[in-house]
Amino acid sequence: MSSGTPRRLEPERLGDHVDRLYRAAWALCGDPHDAEDLVQETYARVLARPRFLRGDDDLGYLLRALRNVHLGRLRRLGRRVAEVPLDDLPVTGATEDVRMPEYALDVSELFRAIAALPADAGHALVAVDVVGLSYAEAAKALRVKEATLTTRLHRARRRVARTMQAEGARL
Repeated sequence: MSSGTPRRLEPERLGDHVDRLYRAAWALCGDPHDAEDLVQETYARVLARPRFLRGDDDLGYLLRALRNVHLGRLRRLGRRVAEVPLDDLPVTGATEDVRMPEYALDVSELFRAIAALPADAGHALVAVDVVGLSYAEAAKALRVKEATLTTRLHRARRRVARTMQAEGARL
């Protein structure tokens, strides 16, 4: 199929992406219950009318829709994501074996740290590390250059690592 030929988004295939979108929503919201609501609202909007896509990028489209619904909710609630400068302080690595259960991270803490990131950095981290898109796919989904995505992702990862260290989580 040519990438220039629009094709209809098939509603019956949307269920294939629920788990990944839920993880993305949880990372954006920082709360599992809000994430469920966000995914439901996103699917309701997407299914409200036929959608036409170019190529096979259903997940990228759904991730953009999820992000847009999330930002719309924040605007409606009168809240803005706080802009926080991403500085370049060095992060020291842990010497413990993180594969051991006693060093496992609490997913809730991690997703709260991701949700606290500035929007651009959080979206990059969610697209690549939570949803599992490649750098090229994430850059396309977020409509940025791949180099921009790489920079945002690097800074976001460092900031999450510092936040988790400050909260006493082992990395």
